[in-house]
Amino acid sequence: MTVADPTLAKARAKVRPSRGSGARERAAWAFVAPALIAIGLFFAIPVIAALLLSLTDFDIYALANLDNLRFVGLQNYERLLTNPLFWGAMKNTLTFAVLGVQVSIAASLLAAVILNARVVRWRPIWRVMFFAPYVTTLVATAVVWRYLLHTRYGVINWGLTSIGLPAVDWLGDPSTSIPAILMFVVWKIFGYNMLIFLAVLQTVPDDLYEAARIDGAGPWKQFRHVTLPAIAPTLLLVSIISVASFFQLFAEPYVMTQGGPAQSTVTVLYFMYEEGFKWWNLGSASAVAFILFLCILAITLVQLAVAKRVGAYQ
Repeated sequence: MTVADPTLAKARAKVRPSRGSGARERAAWAFVAPALIAIGLFFAIPVIAALLLSLTDFDIYALANLDNLRFVGLQNYERLLTNPLFWGAMKNTLTFAVLGVQVSIAASLLAAVILNARVVRWRPIWRVMFFAPYVTTLVATAVVWRYLLHTRYGVINWGLTSIGLPAVDWLGDPSTSIPAILMFVVWKIFGYNMLIFLAVLQTVPDDLYEAARIDGAGPWKQFRHVTLPAIAPTLLLVSIISVASFFQLFAEPYVMTQGGPAQSTVTVLYFMYEEGFKWWNLGSASAVAFILFLCILAITLVQLAVAKRVGAYQ
C-alpha cells in the first residue's frame, strides 16, 4: 500500500500541461506555419535544388532534352576553383562587401543620430529625402549616375576641375571603378538602414542620456557608452543584411560598367549570371550559387559568434 505524497502530487500537477497550454501551442504553430511553408518553398527547396543541379552538367542541350543530363559529381566545383575569372569575381565581391558595409552603416548611423536630435529642424523632410533613393528604380538611378560620373560632362568631375583637381575617369579606370560603384550603392541603400536606426534610437530612454550628462559625459561618450550598447542588436541585424546585400551585388555593375573595365567590377553574382544565362552552363552557375550561399552563411555565423562574444545579443 503506497502513501500519497501531497508535495509530489502538486509538483506533477504543475508539470502536466493543461488543455489551455496545448491550445495555445497549436495556435502558435498555426500562426507560424505560413512563414515556415514560405521559407521551405522559397529558401530550402531552391538551395537543395541548386546543390543537386551543381552536381550535373546541365546546359542548353540538357535544357532541350533531359536525356542529355549527366551526373558529373564535383567537376563543376573543380573547374570553378581553377578559373581565374571566378577568383577575380570573389576578390571584387569581397572588396565591395568590406568597404561597402562599413561605409553604408557608418553613413546610415550618422544620419540617424543627426536626424534623431531634437535641435534639427524639418526632420520629416530630411528623412523623406534620404529615404527616397531607396525606393527609386535602380536601373534609372544607375543611368543617371553614369552621367554624373562621366569623364567630360559629369557633375562630379566638373566639381573636381572647379577646385583645380584633375578629372577622373571613374568608370573607365580599373582603380576607380569600384569606388565609383560603391558611391552609388551607398547613396542608394543608406536611407533604408537609416530608418531602422532611427526606429531603435527612439526607443533609447532619455533618462540614460540625462544620467550620462550629469556624470560629465560629452556627446562622443554618450554615443559610445549609451547609444551603441542600446542599439547593438539592431546594429548586428543591419550588418548581417548589408553583408548579404553586398555579396549579391549584380544590377549596379551590370548597368553601369557591364563588369568592366578589364573585368574589375565582375562580382560573383555577375559571374553566375554570365555562366547561366550567357553561356548556358546552368550546372556551373548552380555551383557558383551554392558557393555564394556557403560564403554568406559562414560570414553570418562569424558575425553572430563575434556579436555574442562581445555581448551584442544573448
